[in-house]
Amino acid sequence: MVSMAQPRILVVDDDTSIRSFVEMALDSVGYVVSTAGNGAQALEVTDQVHPDLILLDMRMPVMDGWTFARTYRQQAGPHAPIVVITAATDAGERAAEIQADGYLGKPFDLDELLGLVSRYTAHA
Repeated sequence: MVSMAQPRILVVDDDTSIRSFVEMALDSVGYVVSTAGNGAQALEVTDQVHPDLILLDMRMPVMDGWTFARTYRQQAGPHAPIVVITAATDAGERAAEIQADGYLGKPFDLDELLGLVSRYTAHA
């Protein structure tokens, strides 16, 4: 179970099935989860929710992960850590391009996801 603080996670992915899976998995262990289908929606959510962690896909319509990360970091802080979730074979390079705090390659398993989120929200 997650601590009483209930860290807030923002899942940004244009793939509805991935968004739903991650939301359900994190919600089931006590995280407060918000979702967005693209970077533009995610910026709106960050203004309202102030997440403790952002799980970010890179290739999305409307506003991609690169543009989201740049725009998000230009806003007044504090800023949540960003973890890239991508199917790209060079996931580490994609994460480095936006100075992400970490990355998780697709496909991933539930234990990988939960371990990663726990690591980045331990002090939230």
